[in-house]
Amino acid sequence: MDNLENNKEEEVKNTPEETVIEATVEATEPATAHDDFDWGRGKKGSLNYTDSEIGHYTEVYNETLNSLKEFEIVTATVVTITDSDVVLDLNYKSDGLVSTSEFRDIPDLKAGDQVEVYVENQEDKRGQLVLSRRKAKLLRAWETIANAYTDGNVLSGTVVSKTKGGLIVDIHGLETFLPGSQIDIKPIVDYDAYVGNTMDFKVVKINETIKNAVVSHKALIESDLEAQRQEIIAKLEKGQVLEGTVKNITDFGAFLDLGGVDGLLYITDISWGRIKHPSDILENGQKLNVVVLDFNDDKKRISLGLKQLQPHPWDILAEEIQPGSIVKGKIVNIEDYGAFLEITPGVEGLIHVSEVSWSSQPINSREFFKEGTLYDAKIVTIDREERKMSLSLKQLSEDPWSKIEEKYPKDSRHSGEVKNLTPYGVFIELEEGIGGMIHISDLSWTKRFAHPAEFTKVGDDLPIVILDIDKGSRKLSLGHKQLEENPWDTFENVFPIGSAHEATILRRDDRGAIVLLPYGLEAFAPIRHIKKEDGSLAEVDEQLMFKVLEFNRDDKRILVSHTRFFSDAKKDEENKEKQAKRNEKSQAREEMKKQQGKIETSTLGDLNVFSQLKEQIAKKDEENKEK
Repeated sequence: MDNLENNKEEEVKNTPEETVIEATVEATEPATAHDDFDWGRGKKGSLNYTDSEIGHYTEVYNETLNSLKEFEIVTATVVTITDSDVVLDLNYKSDGLVSTSEFRDIPDLKAGDQVEVYVENQEDKRGQLVLSRRKAKLLRAWETIANAYTDGNVLSGTVVSKTKGGLIVDIHGLETFLPGSQIDIKPIVDYDAYVGNTMDFKVVKINETIKNAVVSHKALIESDLEAQRQEIIAKLEKGQVLEGTVKNITDFGAFLDLGGVDGLLYITDISWGRIKHPSDILENGQKLNVVVLDFNDDKKRISLGLKQLQPHPWDILAEEIQPGSIVKGKIVNIEDYGAFLEITPGVEGLIHVSEVSWSSQPINSREFFKEGTLYDAKIVTIDREERKMSLSLKQLSEDPWSKIEEKYPKDSRHSGEVKNLTPYGVFIELEEGIGGMIHISDLSWTKRFAHPAEFTKVGDDLPIVILDIDKGSRKLSLGHKQLEENPWDTFENVFPIGSAHEATILRRDDRGAIVLLPYGLEAFAPIRHIKKEDGSLAEVDEQLMFKVLEFNRDDKRILVSHTRFFSDAKKDEENKEKQAKRNEKSQAREEMKKQQGKIETSTLGDLNVFSQLKEQIAKKDEENKEK
């Protein structure tokens, strides 16, 4: 009935003016019984209105309601809150229901509050209005993010979780991605430390299609630092001392944060002394004062110095350090020409290879010195203005060459260690700083060596004799074969030219062969002189007879031949046979002369004897011819 009365009031309110006047006139008439009964009502539940009147009243009614469109955000008033739903009045023909779970972020929600909801459907299958507050929140959040990206606004959000490559940030209910590289200006290792933190962000990238956004906290830090940077750069001057924080260490130096401006501290400007790596002195996060050494015109590259805040060690070097002083230090650098000894950090002296030992043998500095080794050294020269110093190790001891003639007189015999072998000789060290060379020709009287390695090796102990002393050049001429008498004086009588001796082939090449004669003497046989009677060449280790062709005492050279030996032997045999024949003929002639010279008259018998003798001689001649 209430509805009916309300409808009547609406009808009166919306009835044309003429109708209202008529009704007013009728109302002035006296009331009668049952005047309030509608005699025009038809069947139960029906009204006696025309279609035009119904259409008119429906249009008037709809104008009193809000016009809702799907997929839009509208404002609604909370009517009632139940355990499961929130009833919302949108001034629409029906109320809307939204699950209570979508209002968890408003714990003190009450009737009369206004909230924004998203119209998903004006009327579902059951005729109900379908609303969503969650989608309304997400769309509003996306509008806020999109506007912040366009306008450059800063948004606040909460880091909700860690993901691959970065963090997930909740901004007004919408999840955005924060890359690890955009968290801070310094590298981040522990992402978990940021989960749960509320921070300010700048939107750096959006995707309208999938409603996705990328945010950055680093961009805000950089913008703040840029302001600080401009302020620092404006005041930057050479020689200015600033406080910096080590942010990155490299092999060539360290980068320092000067409060928004980065500067480079080169390794050579960290300490007056030598350091292998900046990390030996510096560490990340360390704060220290540095001086501005230089910067380019736009002040983007700033060179810093740390050691310049302290006086140069050469300027405060003690006056008692003079030439002849003994100093102690450690090897900090090794070059081919010597090594640098650090006396104090920043003060170094060079130990040249020539000042290592009194020995004339060359020193390999990289093999002799080791970095970090401590040495005592004597100052040879010092130049404080040029900041240079030369040092010596050998001058810590007496020069052994000053008394060389007393300790190692000429023709004296000693023993030394083989230090080095060269194609032309053997270097012997008699003691520290004193040594000499045995020429390859002075190793043996009888043997010739292609290389001294055939005779000795490094490390062997070899007896020697002093042949000559060159004190000025600090050189000794040594000999080994001179320890024995020269056997060539005797060999000249043992191996005269033309003598034959049994020998063994030691080596053979295209030129000839080296043969070993008695008494260990070696001789040379040219290739054409080692042919045997059968035409083949003699082989190594084969023992044959050789004839001496040449004997040179001065050059210690003997030339021999096996071919000449057997050819001369053959000739000798032939000559002997010829001589025998000549002797026999001569004897026969002598006999005939004797017979013919007899003065006695020959008898028949004598003639017979003579005939027999003649036959014997003829027979002998025949035998000789056959032979």
